[in-house]
Amino acid sequence: MPASPQPPLDDFDRAILKHLQRDNTTALRVIGEQVNLSTAAVQRRIKRMQQSGAISANTAVVNQEAVGKPITILVEVHAERTHIEDLDVLKAQMSIPEVQQCYYVTGDADFMLVIVVETMKAYETLARTLFYENRNIKWFRSIVVMDRVKVSLDVPLG
Repeated sequence: MPASPQPPLDDFDRAILKHLQRDNTTALRVIGEQVNLSTAAVQRRIKRMQQSGAISANTAVVNQEAVGKPITILVEVHAERTHIEDLDVLKAQMSIPEVQQCYYVTGDADFMLVIVVETMKAYETLARTLFYENRNIKWFRSIVVMDRVKVSLDVPLG
């Protein structure tokens, strides 16, 4: 659903978003008490922020080790051809479930990927399909994460 024009966020909106980023299952009544708004006002503001796109999703953060995907790999990808049509194809190819995050970036690489896998063998199989067999991949570099020091999707809200 396309986002509506974004009205500016006020201090109440930012306070609500801070609570939702910590735990989006917090009762609206509790959020309202903490930000000095009624439950109905909190609900209206959340709905408005969802409709405008300020809140893009409500999701659970899954512990990747608990679900058998303990290995995180960062991958730099450099495309052979960067015409818009070729980039659109690559973006679609990189948008598979094994790719947790994909960024189109500036610098030496064209894309930065975050991939989570169960084993290095699984990554080798994925790399073969996603990179080695792709005629539009000039080069790629894999970086295996030794320790996830900080993982967050929180946006700093001041």
